[in-house]
Amino acid sequence: MFDGIFSDYTLRIVSLGAALLGITSGALGSFAVLRKQSLLGDSISHAALPGIVLAFMITGSKNSFILLIGAAIAGWIATTFILSIIRNTRITSDGAQGTILSVFFGLGLLLLTYVQSKPNAAQAGLDKYLFGQAAALLPEDIKSSAILGGLSIIIMIIIWKELKLLTFDPDFGQSLGFSSKLIDYLITALIVIAIVTGLQTVGVILMSSMLIAPAAAARQWTNKLGSMVILSSIFGAIAGIFGAVISCIIPNLPTGPSIVLSLTAIVILSLLFAPDRGVISSMIKRYNNRFDFSLQKLLLTLWNLEKKHGGEKRAHDSLTISFTQPGIKNVNTALLALEQKGWVKKDPKGNWLLSEEGRIKAINIEKGETL
Repeated sequence: MFDGIFSDYTLRIVSLGAALLGITSGALGSFAVLRKQSLLGDSISHAALPGIVLAFMITGSKNSFILLIGAAIAGWIATTFILSIIRNTRITSDGAQGTILSVFFGLGLLLLTYVQSKPNAAQAGLDKYLFGQAAALLPEDIKSSAILGGLSIIIMIIIWKELKLLTFDPDFGQSLGFSSKLIDYLITALIVIAIVTGLQTVGVILMSSMLIAPAAAARQWTNKLGSMVILSSIFGAIAGIFGAVISCIIPNLPTGPSIVLSLTAIVILSLLFAPDRGVISSMIKRYNNRFDFSLQKLLLTLWNLEKKHGGEKRAHDSLTISFTQPGIKNVNTALLALEQKGWVKKDPKGNWLLSEEGRIKAINIEKGETL
């Protein structure tokens, strides 16, 4: 599979383009997720459609650069509307984004239908921007993506401190003199650039996944912004390469959906297996916490049994101990766990009693200490 990436020219171009898109959109999408603007990428990508069609109607050219300029202008206008609605009305952020998304996308579909109804062969292929056509990527497209993506990441690094501050504590940032409005427009402009560069690869409908999915997956693995941005970029690049390779291996499988499905797999794995936030790791932690609590109760039980016998170090068999601990399903397992910690031991008859270390531990637990 990986030999094909280096030997097949088309696959190499598509994989490189998808990887560059994943790196850029993953890095910038982290801020959209953290700023609770996940729908913003969806709104901008859908709003790009009328810009593409209008650019064709005005110029009569299907040159990718011209069409993407139209997409960028339309995306920027939609973003301006969204920010204005949020600031000047009582409509919430998701409400404004959803409204602009539907209005612009509806307008785009209307214009696309109108153009395609005309007896003009030049309009053929405009609909590729709906779902993308990664196989049509050219080296010039890769260079443009690399330049625009590189500039976006460089600008992100330059304003990193301001972005970090206004993402997590905008009120404190404004008190220090940082303009939240300027940063909003700047990060949105960078997101617009990332979306525009990815329209040819995955299309307006799926582009939002390239922004949000890598960041959502990365968020499960870390609590640090820098690590999240790096991980999100890596996840985006991996999904881009694997999606391109899979679409090459399986006949008639489009690249855009393949990339999104690869991202979906990464998100699912992250939700399940991330060490701190993953579903499975959380289940394991809850089990361990319950087990530790059971061990604590068992240790206190053995200590109370000793006190009832006047402090005599008397051993008890596991059956007797189990009667005092109805909440523990397997007392033998718990006793073995305590033995491994050195807190209980067996007498020559195989009965259980506290060790000196376990006795001290039980006294400390009685005073409020935990395992």
